[in-house]
Amino acid sequence: MDLTSLLSFLGVAVLLTLMPGPDILFVLAQSMSQNRQAGIVTALGLCTGLLVHITAAVVGISALIYQSALAFTVVKYAGAAYLLYLAWKAFQEKGEGLSIDKQTTLAYGALYKKGIIMNVLNPKVSLFFLALLPQFVNSGAGSAPWQMLLLGVVFLIQAFIIFSLVSWFAEKVGQLLMRSSFIKNQMHRIKGGLLALIGLQVAFSKN
Repeated sequence: MDLTSLLSFLGVAVLLTLMPGPDILFVLAQSMSQNRQAGIVTALGLCTGLLVHITAAVVGISALIYQSALAFTVVKYAGAAYLLYLAWKAFQEKGEGLSIDKQTTLAYGALYKKGIIMNVLNPKVSLFFLALLPQFVNSGAGSAPWQMLLLGVVFLIQAFIIFSLVSWFAEKVGQLLMRSSFIKNQMHRIKGGLLALIGLQVAFSKN
């Protein structure tokens, strides 16, 4: 694969990652309500989930899911239901877990798992990779699956970098908002509202 194709793919990947979507909104919600470490751990979980989709795209499993309307629908609504469950849990927090001092390894471990589950339960990510990766494969530059795998890894790395930067920025915004006692007491509702919005976006978006 030539450098021009790789850089072109990287440019497309960055633009797509920055577009408002479930992943970046999820990172924003965790970073603003807790801290940047929470956002980065969430991003690690999301990127781990990306490995599943990248592998699925490379071996062609995504095509099978796409051909089965029932399988696609089941996975799609399972993901939406999980996000709405997280929103419900956030509404129950009542201001808990908003202090950086209260963050624990277990809390971060839970965020990592949430990131993985959320990403894996979004079949559109697999279909996205199945549609995007082949567009940048050079038939004369060796094995197509290996090229797709390389592109997938490039996408994963840039996504983690961008999500980490978003986490840092969102933490700063969250700290400013937390200076208001009213907003601090309502932060769990803000996070819950964001998660509910993401879940509804997944549930009612067109296939």
